Amino acid sequence: MRVAIVTFPGSNCDYDCYKAFRDVMGVDAGFVWHEERSLDDPDAVILPGGFSYGDHLRAGAIARFSPVMDSVAEFAEKGGLVLGVCNGFQILCEAGLLPGALVRNDSRQFRGETVRVRVENDASPFTSEYRRGQILRFPIAHGEGSYVADDPTLDGLEASDRVAFRYVDADGRATAEANPNGSARNIAGILNERGNVLGLMPHPERAVEELLGSTDGLGLLRSLVGSLAEAAP
Repeated sequence: MRVAIVTFPGSNCDYDCYKAFRDVMGVDAGFVWHEERSLDDPDAVILPGGFSYGDHLRAGAIARFSPVMDSVAEFAEKGGLVLGVCNGFQILCEAGLLPGALVRNDSRQFRGETVRVRVENDASPFTSEYRRGQILRFPIAHGEGSYVADDPTLDGLEASDRVAFRYVDADGRATAEANPNGSARNIAGILNERGNVLGLMPHPERAVEELLGSTDGLGLLRSLVGSLAEAAP
């Protein structure tokens, strides 16, 4: 089992993902430079957080044109699991692999803190180790994390159970105060129609050891690895 971690100029969470998968999960992980045109047949693809191309123009707007993105799209089209975290989520939306967009936080401030999210879908390849309604603690670090989409798109996401995570308070309520960036309907992460592409703004790879303050990200990694193991011939 091998996980490919795509690195763009300005990625800064690629090693966090690498260590989470290799050291914590015991999974073979390797980097793929954004100029590559092949992913070298991985079992899953990770687009990590960071500031690709310095967030020039708009976060993820340039990275979507990197040569490797054609291979990422092809991999997703074939049903491969693709996880985009923070900047990776922004790139997936810019590339059209996920609907909507990520814009500047409504506060116009960079937010770096620990937030709570509620598991809204526990049946995806990325969330099967959680239970619906479970409240998790994940760190965030972004200035453009406000998820936006038109109402038909948002309604479609809700109706098809594709909202994976939602920002909530300690009591599990999706309040404005619990929403760190002004995301529509407190959305923190979404799935594509097929369920094999997940994008989320919080960082599960930074919540995999007690030393980091939370191990709530382990469920996502275990879900992904477990899904790959079940699919293996």
